[in-house]
Formats: sequence, C-alpha cells, structure tokens
Amino acid sequence: QVQLVESGGGLVQPGGSLRLSCATTGNIFSIYVMGWYRQAPEKQRELVASITSGGSTSYADSVKGRFAISRVLAKNTVYLQMNSLKPEDTAVYFCNAKMTTRESWGKGTRVTVSS
Repeated sequence: QVQLVESGGGLVQPGGSLRLSCATTGNIFSIYVMGWYRQAPEKQRELVASITSGGSTSYADSVKGRFAISRVLAKNTVYLQMNSLKPEDTAVYFCNAKMTTRESWGKGTRVTVSS
C-alpha cells in the first residue's frame, strides 16, 4: 500500500505561484508513475502532470510552460510548481500513484485563483 498526503494549496491572485507537495509513504518502490490531477466544480477530474519512475514528465496542454512536476527521492515527495496561475486553474488538486495492480489517491488540496 502507498499513502499520499498533499499540501500547499491556498488562495492566490491571478499571475501568482504556488507549490504543491505530495508526501508518499508505504511501498513506494512499487510506484511506476505519479501524477497530479485536478477537479474543478462540476467538471471531470483531469490529469495535469505526471512523472515516471525514470524521471520522464508530461503535461496537459493547458499547463505547459506554467507548471512543473518534480520529485525529491530522498524525501519521497513529488512537487507541482504552478506559476502564472489563472482563475481557470481553480480546482482541488489530487496526487496519484500508479502501481502494477492498483493505484492510490490523496485526499486533495484546494487551489483558488482569484483577485
């Protein structure tokens, strides 16, 4: 089992920045990809960014050039640096870990972009 705990959400003005963190515990060596998803009110959950165990990253078109996913292996933590935030980035952000036969989700952290 893998447990995920997100942190770092909050209220930020348009154009501002936030860094989300996802702390992982448990059988982390079974994880082959980790991702950040988001779900805005009345919308489906969508993949924002992901990073594989080999370090390859991918991004949704809507966040390319503004968001960056990274990890610090020694801290078992994955980050999402979010810059140039827009009101449409407002959502609950969830951390996800995929393993061979299962996946784990965090409880989410809320990001609100508003003036």
